[in-house]
Amino acid sequence: MRLEGRRALVTGGAGGIGAATCRRLAAEGAAVAVTDLDLDGAREVATEIGGGAYELDVRSTDSIHAAVGAAESDLGPLDVLVNNAGYDEFGFFVNTDEAMWDRVLAVNLRGVIAVTHAVLPAMQERGSGRVVNVASEAGRLGSPGSGVYSAAKAGVIGLTKAVAGESARYGVTCNAVAPGPIETPLLMSAPEQFAEVGERVVQNMIAKTVLRRLGQPEEVAAVIAFLASDDASYMTGQTLGVSGGMGMI
Repeated sequence: MRLEGRRALVTGGAGGIGAATCRRLAAEGAAVAVTDLDLDGAREVATEIGGGAYELDVRSTDSIHAAVGAAESDLGPLDVLVNNAGYDEFGFFVNTDEAMWDRVLAVNLRGVIAVTHAVLPAMQERGSGRVVNVASEAGRLGSPGSGVYSAAKAGVIGLTKAVAGESARYGVTCNAVAPGPIETPLLMSAPEQFAEVGERVVQNMIAKTVLRRLGQPEEVAAVIAFLASDDASYMTGQTLGVSGGMGMI
């Protein structure tokens, strides 16, 4: 029960890594605000864990402030923020266009910036807090077929370091996890979206890991829970790979 008495908000909490994170944080004692554009999905997870569900579109500052305000009104001041909401459109970079760039960057980078900007001041004022960003090994290694997504996740890693440096004096840490190929609805949609190479997209990702398998959302959630806890009190500005050894070869 490392998180007993803590209040956490998770974006993209209705499925995949987000839902697994909500379950893990609740299991460790946290009161969890499950936020997602899919409010029905968020409600299902919240009902399961005894948390609260809030509609949140990370592309909209109005939606962000409404959800954060409602969560804090119901649960109390937030101790933990997990920026997890993610989105991608798979395909070769030369086939992308400006509209696609805007869609991918709006969720994966600007959304992280905006939600952090909404939550961080109160954490700094109280003198404590944990921000955990879900980046990606794509942001460190680059992922063919996900060029704009890779750029966005590299931006998340840079933001993580900058916020960590600015927030240390306030007792707030900011770290990131970098998942590799995880068995989530987002990744498993790649073969259908990326018609040029189909199933090879996922298989090539697996081949780049040392463990030679897909990871599970719960394996990422365990590391997020660690970073949200006092066990990681002397860690900030770090990005932990949860990727089966991706990048070692």
